[in-house]
Amino acid sequence: MSSIIKPIGAADTNQAAAALCELWPKYSPAEITSRIDEMLRPNGYNLIGLWEEGQASAVCVLGYRIQYSLWLGKSLYIVDIATLPQSRGKGYASRLVAWAEEEAARQGCAAVHLDSGVGMDRAAAHRLYMQRHYQIACHHFLKRLD
Repeated sequence: MSSIIKPIGAADTNQAAAALCELWPKYSPAEITSRIDEMLRPNGYNLIGLWEEGQASAVCVLGYRIQYSLWLGKSLYIVDIATLPQSRGKGYASRLVAWAEEEAARQGCAAVHLDSGVGMDRAAAHRLYMQRHYQIACHHFLKRLD
């Protein structure tokens, strides 16, 4: 089956919503779309998607931003990556991570990095990152204030 990777602009954010709802089920597709367009995009968030032939919406999406830090300098941070259940196991997430690595190089970034939750349900994602030679570089600490 053929597929295509392309950027998802603000006019088409809804085409990423179904896949992102798999990662963030507490949001409806409409909430995901509005939060991305009203809060995240103004702060540098970008979306890339992969479409299977004949699909109206992306079956796999990756959200990212370019950022600067004393730790890494200029880097591409993968914020979100999600695939619809029926499209998993086809290498789509790996293709989008490869795209992000190429985009980071194109933009002169020193690194690509991401955070990934813990738990048995995250094993497939962690395998993907390890297969692409990502290293566990730090612990991420969190204190909820809500």
